[in-house]
Amino acid sequence: MNINNINLNEKILVLGAGQLGSAVLDSLVPEVTKRNGTVTVVVSPTSLDKQGNVISDRHRKYAAMGVTFIAVDIATKGIDNLTPIFKPFHTVINCMGFIAGSGTQLKITHAVLKANVQRYFPWQFGVDYDAIGKGSGQPVWDEQYDVREVLRNQTSTEWVIVSTGMFTSFLFEPAFDVVNLSENTINALGGWGTQVTVTSPIDIGRLTTDIYLHQPRIVNEVVFIAGETLSYRALADVVEKIIGKPFIRKAFTLAYLQKELNDKPDDQMLRYRVAFAKENGVWWPISQTYNVQNNIQTQNVEAWLKELIL
Repeated sequence: MNINNINLNEKILVLGAGQLGSAVLDSLVPEVTKRNGTVTVVVSPTSLDKQGNVISDRHRKYAAMGVTFIAVDIATKGIDNLTPIFKPFHTVINCMGFIAGSGTQLKITHAVLKANVQRYFPWQFGVDYDAIGKGSGQPVWDEQYDVREVLRNQTSTEWVIVSTGMFTSFLFEPAFDVVNLSENTINALGGWGTQVTVTSPIDIGRLTTDIYLHQPRIVNEVVFIAGETLSYRALADVVEKIIGKPFIRKAFTLAYLQKELNDKPDDQMLRYRVAFAKENGVWWPISQTYNVQNNIQTQNVEAWLKELIL
C-alpha cells in the first residue's frame, strides 16, 4: 500500500474514547499521523479539567500522540448544535454506542449529514441489522436499522458500516449470563447449536482502520468482520479447556427466554438474550469476512480468553 497518495491531510473526528474508541485510536492515530492528518476526539465534559486538559491516563496517552480533545455533551445537544462541531472534518467515526440514550444515533447521523461530512462510519459495530429488520424486540436495534435507512436515502455523504457481531468481552459479562467465570456457569442462548459471531475490540480497531485506508476506497457498503463464529457448545468446550475445569452448562430455549422477558419487559439484558437466541442476523460465516478475504489474522475466543487470564 502506497501511503503517499491515499487519505492524505485528512481531519478525522472520533466520537468517544471508551473501550471501542480507544481500540480504534490505537490503530488509527499512527496511520493518520503518518499521512499528515489529524485526529480529534469528542469526550464528555467531565473528561477535562478546568484548564481544558484531559484527566485520565488513557486520554493523556492519546494527547501525547497528538490527538486533540473537545468536550461535548452529545446527549443534551440537538442536531443544530452538533452540525457545526462535525462540519470541519472529512471523516467521522462514531464509537459512542448507546450510552447517550435512545434516539442519539439517529440524531448524530442527521447532524453528520447536515454538516456535509465526506465520510461517516456510524455506530453499527454489532449485528446484521438488515437481516434482523424492525420489530426484533430490541428498541436500540430498531434505531440502528433506521440509521441505515437514513444513510441509504441520501447521496452527499459516503458511509461505511462495519458489522462485528458481539464484542468477545460481552460473552463474559456476568450480567449477560452466558459465561460467568466466577460462578463457573455457561448458558447457551437458544440451544447448544446456536451460533454467534464475535470480534474483540482490539481487532475491531485494527480492522476499522484498515477498512478506512483500503484501496480502492470502500464506499456505501456493509463490511462484515469476525474474530470467530462458533456455537455455544464450542464456546463451552473452549472455556473448559482454557480454564482447566468443567463448568455447569444450561441451555436457555428461546421460549424460556421469551417468557422471562414477558415477565420483565424492561430488562435490557433479557432483551439481548432473546435477540441472540433467535440467531437471525447475529452470525455469519467467517470465510465471507473482510479479514479472511484480506488475509488479516484475528483473535478467536481461545486467544482472547488466554490473554484475559494470564
